[in-house]
Amino acid sequence: MTLVLAGCSATSPEIVSDNRDPYENTNRKVFEFNMAVDDVVLEPVARGYRALPDGVQTALTNHATWTSYPSTAVNSTFQGKYENAALATIQFLINGLTLGFADLTENDDDPEPEDFGQTMAVWNVPQGDYVVMPLLGPGTTRSHVGWVVDAVTNPLGFMGEPTADTIRMASTPTSIVTFRGNNYEQINDIKYNAIDPYAKTRSLYFQYRDGQIVGLNSAAPSDADKAFDDFLDEN
Repeated sequence: MTLVLAGCSATSPEIVSDNRDPYENTNRKVFEFNMAVDDVVLEPVARGYRALPDGVQTALTNHATWTSYPSTAVNSTFQGKYENAALATIQFLINGLTLGFADLTENDDDPEPEDFGQTMAVWNVPQGDYVVMPLLGPGTTRSHVGWVVDAVTNPLGFMGEPTADTIRMASTPTSIVTFRGNNYEQINDIKYNAIDPYAKTRSLYFQYRDGQIVGLNSAAPSDADKAFDDFLDEN
Protein backbone atom coordinates (compact mmCIF):
# COMPACT_ATOMS: atom_id res chain seq x y z
CA MET A 1 0.00 0.00 0.00
CA THR A 2 1.34 3.42 -0.88
CA LEU A 3 0.09 6.38 1.20
CA VAL A 4 -2.88 5.19 3.28
CA LEU A 5 -3.39 8.48 5.10
CA ALA A 6 -1.33 11.45 6.11
CA GLY A 7 -2.60 12.74 9.41
CA CYS A 8 -2.10 13.30 13.10
CA SER A 9 -3.93 13.35 16.37
CA ALA A 10 -3.09 13.90 20.00
CA THR A 11 -3.14 10.79 22.16
CA SER A 12 -6.63 10.16 23.49
CA PRO A 13 -7.10 8.55 26.92
CA GLU A 14 -9.72 6.20 25.43
CA ILE A 15 -7.22 4.81 22.92
CA VAL A 16 -5.23 1.78 24.09
CA SER A 17 -1.73 1.61 22.63
CA ASP A 18 -0.98 -1.32 20.34
CA ASN A 19 1.93 -3.51 21.40
CA ARG A 20 2.92 -3.77 17.74
CA ASP A 21 3.65 -0.04 17.84
CA PRO A 22 6.57 0.44 20.28
CA TYR A 23 7.63 3.70 18.61
CA GLU A 24 4.22 5.34 18.87
CA ASN A 25 5.48 8.72 20.09
CA THR A 26 7.88 9.05 17.16
CA ASN A 27 5.34 7.61 14.74
CA ARG A 28 2.77 10.21 15.76
CA LYS A 29 5.23 13.01 15.00
CA VAL A 30 5.88 11.57 11.55
CA PHE A 31 2.12 11.17 11.13
CA GLU A 32 1.73 14.87 11.94
CA PHE A 33 4.28 15.74 9.27
CA ASN A 34 2.42 13.58 6.77
CA MET A 35 -0.81 15.38 7.69
CA ALA A 36 0.82 18.70 6.82
CA VAL A 37 1.94 17.31 3.46
CA ASP A 38 -1.57 16.02 2.83
CA ASP A 39 -3.09 19.40 3.71
CA VAL A 40 -0.76 21.36 1.46
CA VAL A 41 -0.13 18.95 -1.43
CA LEU A 42 -2.04 15.69 -1.62
CA GLU A 43 -5.58 16.75 -0.76
CA PRO A 44 -5.56 19.73 -3.19
CA VAL A 45 -4.03 17.56 -5.93
CA ALA A 46 -6.60 14.85 -5.22
CA ARG A 47 -9.39 17.42 -5.60
CA GLY A 48 -7.93 18.38 -8.97
CA TYR A 49 -7.73 14.72 -9.96
CA ARG A 50 -11.40 14.22 -9.05
CA ALA A 51 -12.34 17.21 -11.21
CA LEU A 52 -10.96 15.45 -14.29
CA PRO A 53 -13.36 13.64 -16.64
CA ASP A 54 -14.13 10.08 -15.56
CA GLY A 55 -12.33 8.69 -18.59
CA VAL A 56 -9.12 10.48 -17.65
CA GLN A 57 -9.35 9.27 -14.04
CA THR A 58 -9.85 5.71 -15.27
CA ALA A 59 -6.88 6.00 -17.63
CA LEU A 60 -4.58 7.26 -14.85
CA THR A 61 -5.77 4.53 -12.48
CA ASN A 62 -5.22 1.92 -15.20
CA HIS A 63 -1.70 3.21 -15.78
CA ALA A 64 -0.85 3.15 -12.06
CA THR A 65 -2.11 -0.44 -11.84
CA TRP A 66 -0.21 -1.42 -15.00
CA THR A 67 3.13 -0.22 -13.59
CA SER A 68 2.68 -2.58 -10.63
CA TYR A 69 2.29 -5.70 -12.79
CA PRO A 70 6.03 -6.49 -13.18
CA SER A 71 6.49 -6.53 -9.40
CA THR A 72 3.33 -8.60 -9.01
CA ALA A 73 4.60 -11.10 -11.60
CA VAL A 74 7.98 -11.47 -9.88
CA ASN A 75 6.57 -11.79 -6.36
CA SER A 76 3.80 -14.14 -7.45
CA THR A 77 6.51 -16.39 -8.89
CA PHE A 78 8.46 -16.27 -5.62
CA GLN A 79 5.26 -17.27 -3.79
CA GLY A 80 4.45 -20.12 -6.18
CA LYS A 81 1.35 -18.34 -7.53
CA TYR A 82 2.22 -19.04 -11.14
CA GLU A 83 -1.20 -18.34 -12.66
CA ASN A 84 -1.28 -14.92 -11.00
CA ALA A 85 2.24 -14.29 -12.32
CA ALA A 86 1.18 -15.31 -15.82
CA LEU A 87 -1.94 -13.13 -15.70
CA ALA A 88 0.10 -10.12 -14.56
CA THR A 89 2.66 -10.71 -17.32
CA ILE A 90 0.01 -11.08 -20.02
CA GLN A 91 -1.85 -7.94 -18.96
CA PHE A 92 1.41 -5.98 -18.70
CA LEU A 93 2.47 -6.96 -22.21
CA ILE A 94 -0.90 -6.46 -23.90
CA ASN A 95 -1.79 -3.22 -22.14
CA GLY A 96 1.76 -2.02 -22.69
CA LEU A 97 0.64 -1.09 -26.20
CA THR A 98 -1.11 1.89 -24.56
CA LEU A 99 1.37 2.23 -21.65
CA GLY A 100 -1.42 0.87 -19.50
CA PHE A 101 -3.77 3.79 -19.97
CA ALA A 102 -6.35 1.55 -21.66
CA ASP A 103 -7.29 -2.00 -20.66
CA LEU A 104 -7.10 -3.92 -23.92
CA THR A 105 -7.68 -7.31 -22.29
CA GLU A 106 -11.29 -6.49 -21.34
CA ASN A 107 -10.80 -8.75 -18.32
CA ASP A 108 -13.08 -8.12 -15.35
CA ASP A 109 -10.53 -9.52 -12.88
CA ASP A 110 -7.07 -8.04 -12.46
CA PRO A 111 -4.14 -10.00 -11.04
CA GLU A 112 -4.02 -9.95 -7.28
CA PRO A 113 -1.37 -7.39 -6.29
CA GLU A 114 1.68 -8.94 -4.67
CA ASP A 115 4.76 -7.30 -3.19
CA PHE A 116 7.99 -8.43 -1.57
CA GLY A 117 6.58 -7.76 1.89
CA GLN A 118 3.94 -10.40 1.18
CA THR A 119 6.62 -12.67 -0.25
CA MET A 120 8.61 -12.40 2.99
CA ALA A 121 5.42 -13.25 4.91
CA VAL A 122 5.13 -16.44 2.85
CA TRP A 123 8.75 -17.14 3.78
CA ASN A 124 7.77 -16.71 7.46
CA VAL A 125 9.81 -13.54 7.99
CA PRO A 126 8.41 -11.77 11.11
CA GLN A 127 6.47 -8.59 10.36
CA GLY A 128 8.47 -6.50 12.82
CA ASP A 129 7.29 -3.26 14.39
CA TYR A 130 4.78 -0.73 13.11
CA VAL A 131 6.61 2.26 11.63
CA VAL A 132 5.19 5.39 9.99
CA MET A 133 7.57 6.66 7.33
CA PRO A 134 7.68 10.24 6.04
CA LEU A 135 5.56 10.48 2.86
CA LEU A 136 5.30 6.69 2.50
CA GLY A 137 2.96 6.39 5.46
CA PRO A 138 2.22 3.39 7.70
CA GLY A 139 3.77 -0.03 7.51
CA THR A 140 5.77 -2.63 9.37
CA THR A 141 9.50 -3.23 9.23
CA ARG A 142 8.84 -6.10 6.84
CA SER A 143 6.56 -4.15 4.53
CA HIS A 144 8.93 -1.17 4.34
CA VAL A 145 11.88 -3.43 3.51
CA GLY A 146 9.67 -5.07 0.90
CA TRP A 147 8.88 -1.68 -0.62
CA VAL A 148 12.59 -0.90 -0.97
CA VAL A 149 13.30 -4.29 -2.56
CA ASP A 150 10.40 -3.86 -4.99
CA ALA A 151 11.61 -0.37 -5.93
CA VAL A 152 15.18 -1.56 -6.55
CA THR A 153 14.28 -4.76 -8.39
CA ASN A 154 11.34 -3.49 -10.48
CA PRO A 155 11.90 -5.03 -13.94
CA LEU A 156 11.06 -1.67 -15.52
CA GLY A 157 14.39 -0.43 -14.18
CA PHE A 158 16.35 -3.00 -16.19
CA MET A 159 14.89 -2.26 -19.61
CA GLY A 160 17.47 0.42 -20.32
CA GLU A 161 15.02 2.54 -22.29
CA PRO A 162 14.39 6.22 -21.50
CA THR A 163 10.64 5.63 -21.67
CA ALA A 164 10.88 2.79 -19.14
CA ASP A 165 12.94 4.96 -16.79
CA THR A 166 10.39 7.77 -17.04
CA ILE A 167 7.52 5.39 -16.32
CA ARG A 168 9.34 3.90 -13.34
CA MET A 169 10.11 7.33 -11.86
CA ALA A 170 6.53 8.51 -12.34
CA SER A 171 4.86 5.35 -11.06
CA THR A 172 5.04 6.16 -7.33
CA PRO A 173 3.63 9.73 -7.49
CA THR A 174 0.98 8.59 -9.97
CA SER A 175 -0.06 5.75 -7.66
CA ILE A 176 -0.19 8.09 -4.65
CA VAL A 177 -2.34 10.67 -6.44
CA THR A 178 -4.77 8.11 -7.88
CA PHE A 179 -5.05 6.32 -4.54
CA ARG A 180 -5.70 9.59 -2.68
CA GLY A 181 -8.23 10.68 -5.28
CA ASN A 182 -10.05 7.36 -5.53
CA ASN A 183 -10.33 7.14 -1.71
CA TYR A 184 -10.95 10.84 -1.13
CA GLU A 185 -14.07 10.60 1.06
CA GLN A 186 -12.85 7.64 3.10
CA ILE A 187 -9.51 9.25 3.91
CA ASN A 188 -11.06 12.62 4.71
CA ASP A 189 -13.59 10.93 6.99
CA ILE A 190 -10.74 9.46 9.04
CA LYS A 191 -8.73 12.65 8.87
CA TYR A 192 -11.46 15.02 10.01
CA ASN A 193 -13.98 12.87 11.92
CA ALA A 194 -12.10 10.10 13.74
CA ILE A 195 -11.49 10.62 17.46
CA ASP A 196 -7.89 9.54 16.91
CA PRO A 197 -6.96 9.46 13.20
CA TYR A 198 -3.55 7.96 14.02
CA ALA A 199 -4.99 4.97 15.89
CA LYS A 200 -7.76 4.55 13.30
CA THR A 201 -5.24 4.48 10.47
CA ARG A 202 -3.06 1.98 12.32
CA SER A 203 -6.05 -0.29 12.93
CA LEU A 204 -7.17 -0.12 9.30
CA TYR A 205 -3.62 -0.79 8.10
CA PHE A 206 -3.35 -4.00 10.09
CA GLN A 207 -6.83 -5.13 9.03
CA TYR A 208 -5.93 -4.56 5.39
CA ARG A 209 -2.47 -6.09 5.58
CA ASP A 210 -3.51 -9.05 7.72
CA GLY A 211 -6.26 -9.77 5.20
CA GLN A 212 -3.68 -9.89 2.42
CA ILE A 213 -1.41 -12.22 4.39
CA VAL A 214 -4.27 -14.57 5.34
CA GLY A 215 -5.22 -14.71 1.66
CA LEU A 216 -1.70 -15.85 0.80
CA ASN A 217 -2.12 -18.93 2.96
CA SER A 218 -5.55 -19.88 1.60
CA ALA A 219 -5.74 -23.17 -0.26
CA ALA A 220 -8.82 -22.11 -2.22
CA PRO A 221 -8.38 -21.02 -5.84
CA SER A 222 -7.85 -17.28 -6.02
CA ASP A 223 -9.81 -14.84 -8.16
CA ALA A 224 -6.67 -14.39 -10.25
CA ASP A 225 -6.43 -18.14 -10.88
CA LYS A 226 -10.04 -18.16 -12.07
CA ALA A 227 -9.42 -15.06 -14.18
CA PHE A 228 -6.40 -16.70 -15.82
CA ASP A 229 -8.44 -19.81 -16.63
CA ASP A 230 -11.20 -17.61 -18.09
CA PHE A 231 -8.62 -15.72 -20.16
CA LEU A 232 -7.29 -18.98 -21.63
CA ASP A 233 -10.82 -20.20 -22.37
CA GLU A 234 -11.61 -17.01 -24.28
CA ASN A 235 -8.41 -16.98 -26.38
